[in-house]
Amino acid sequence: MLILKLALVPAFLAMLTFAGRIWGPSVAGWLAGLPVVSGPIVLLLALDRGPAFAAHASAASIAAIAASEAFNLSYAWASRRRAWPLALVAGCAGWSCVAVGLARWPAGVGGSVVIACIAVAISQTFLPRVKHAPAGAKGTNVDLVLRMVAGAALTLAVTALSASLGAAWSGVLSVFPLLGIVLAVSTQRAHGADPVALLMRGMVVGRASFAAFFVAVVWLLPSLGIVGAFAAAAVVSVAVQGVSRYVLRLASHGTHALPDAVEVQAGAADTGALGVIESDDAGAEASQQTACEVDSGRDDPV
Repeated sequence: MLILKLALVPAFLAMLTFAGRIWGPSVAGWLAGLPVVSGPIVLLLALDRGPAFAAHASAASIAAIAASEAFNLSYAWASRRRAWPLALVAGCAGWSCVAVGLARWPAGVGGSVVIACIAVAISQTFLPRVKHAPAGAKGTNVDLVLRMVAGAALTLAVTALSASLGAAWSGVLSVFPLLGIVLAVSTQRAHGADPVALLMRGMVVGRASFAAFFVAVVWLLPSLGIVGAFAAAAVVSVAVQGVSRYVLRLASHGTHALPDAVEVQAGAADTGALGVIESDDAGAEASQQTACEVDSGRDDPV
């Protein structure tokens, strides 16, 4: 089980990275909309603690989208006036305030979906709006190693502490924006605050598929068991991600320009974290694509 905990999430992150390098950011971005970090963590919790624990953790993971959006909003605004260390403190403070509330007053799956939707609406309304940002440099193998180590560390921490933390905190922590922190800090250091805002705004693309995965897990665990429920939830998540991106592309044809969020994911990352797009540096890639889309008004397919 220890080997599985150390290898599962890093393996998914490595696949995203190489998908981006081989097939380009479109494929990597599409894959990054899936719960590639929190999904495996909750699967491991199900194997360790049982289906009931995993169902409660899944509902908490959906609500934890609100904490991730609090991080995004706090970091994005702080980065416009402060260097990355203080912006990181502000982002983590925003995440912590919301996470504590979610863990102390856990909601059911329906309430969690409502909380997540409200948080996404607030974040997208009040995040800084940026239309132009500089192109970025390509990522390195060091970026990949950092993301894999961060994913393994988060997996070990959540699964090891799940007994003492309980299902609510385990679910919330599975969505801790560890990889989002890596991306936000590296993007700000290299390119400034505007690409950070684009990165944060783009993470909303994967929220629907992320939530759909955990809703399916909660609903299907009693009837399909652990393996069947998580396999079916993965199919549902892929389908929702495909539909959401298709709808965004249709909308772009109507407006002759893609919205800021179309080309970026996270996540995840994760939501994310967890946004874990590779190919090029995630924030820089988003910035480059968005700037090109605004300048040319053409649809750069996701």
